Amino acid sequence: MAPKSLKILFVTSEVIPFTKTGGLADVSSALTQKLLQSGHQIRILTPKYGAIDERKHKIHEVVRLKDIPTQIAGKDITFSLRSSFLPGQKTRVQLYFLDNQEYFGSRFSLYMDPISGVDFADNDERFILLAKSAIELIERLGWYPDIIHCNDWQTGLVPAYVKLASQTKEEFKKIKTLFTIHNISLQGIFPKSTCKKIELPADDCVDSKITIKEKPSFLKAGLIYADSISTVSESFAKEISTSAELSYGLNEFLLSRKENLFGILNGIDQSIWNPEKDKLIPKKYSIDKLENKLVNRESLTEKFNIEVDENTPIVGNISRLYDSKGFDLIKKSFKQLMKLPMKLIILGTGDKKYHEFFDEMAFEFRDKFTFYPGFDDNIAHLIEAGSDIYLMPSKSEPCGLNQMYSMNYGTVPVVHSTGGLKDTVIPFNMETSDGTGFVFNNYTTTDFLNTLETAINIFINNRKIWQKIMINGMSTDFSWENSAENYVKLYKQIIAK
Repeated sequence: MAPKSLKILFVTSEVIPFTKTGGLADVSSALTQKLLQSGHQIRILTPKYGAIDERKHKIHEVVRLKDIPTQIAGKDITFSLRSSFLPGQKTRVQLYFLDNQEYFGSRFSLYMDPISGVDFADNDERFILLAKSAIELIERLGWYPDIIHCNDWQTGLVPAYVKLASQTKEEFKKIKTLFTIHNISLQGIFPKSTCKKIELPADDCVDSKITIKEKPSFLKAGLIYADSISTVSESFAKEISTSAELSYGLNEFLLSRKENLFGILNGIDQSIWNPEKDKLIPKKYSIDKLENKLVNRESLTEKFNIEVDENTPIVGNISRLYDSKGFDLIKKSFKQLMKLPMKLIILGTGDKKYHEFFDEMAFEFRDKFTFYPGFDDNIAHLIEAGSDIYLMPSKSEPCGLNQMYSMNYGTVPVVHSTGGLKDTVIPFNMETSDGTGFVFNNYTTTDFLNTLETAINIFINNRKIWQKIMINGMSTDFSWENSAENYVKLYKQIIAK
């Protein structure tokens, strides 16, 4: 029987406010805090990258976790595990930073060279070290978790090393592992030579157990060795076990593990993404004070020097600029988009081809379109609060957070019916006035444009109905309580097995 209070080690390559490239960082912070508040022992292990400020975050040494020796590919390596806490809460989550100057401390970027945009050549060794450090942390603290929750390819070797340790160390036999897929397109695939560095049984690489096209994949290692697998929405769990495209070729393997594959929807951090409490927007507002949203709309137009009347909707988008996020669809239909009665703002960074395209379009359609390359948290909050419509036409979306942020802010989403978007946005029904947004089913420019045009027409011609859609979205509970509770149920189910 699983214990009521669990000991959980959460291993992640990024966690806000220390590091962030995507939604994993938000999940790593919000979920662990909610688990701690629910009475569980939770500790985080993450790398200490060069951009992390030691003094600001009060990161300190722990004597028994200092100068730990190991080897990777015959090379002697020394690392330390330093201690800190997630900030901002009365009861704070204990956090351990993997500290090694060569692999992490000297890098201000997480996974790739910021100038060339190319992945670091030694990413295999960097995240082998992260996996090894998890085993060392457990042994040296004498703190044996009930479950280790691993996240994405960077932690894929942790379940494998737990299994190896359990062959010789009794304490590791009871430790269970959960591997969560946040981004299945990034699979941690490395050259054949990495097989020797991993130090798993030789057959695991030779017989394709953890390889993809004869190359070792850290993601696949996590899927193979973990006791259970989860992803961040129920629909996405079904999609990746049936679609070769959405699973990036792993569908048959995932289908074979369907009894151990679960979908748990992410929540959102209501202390950060909440228009009633948001410190980054000019005017706080709520369902009862919807008129205050207009103050943020005005600030958004001033920020980007947009001329817009009250009957022309502002359409916002905050995203990484990749095909999977729907930007191939936006690019194909862009000239037609510019004919619609709206103003479009895009904040994001990603593929060079989209940077170049949007720079060109921002010049050609400067009265209709604004492009802000890069990421700025203040501007992101302003776009969520000040826009009327949020555009999220992702080709695939494991969970998605911005559609939930948008509904929380009364900014009506237009989304493609996939993954977490399908699970969170209820299509608006004109007859019943039910629904929280607008959803297109076919990934085509025609369906996309027609759905956006429908939303724009309702905004312009029926403000009473529009306000009802806003209120429907703002009344939906996207907090972490339900998600954290579902994770605890899954942890206990895994342990009970």
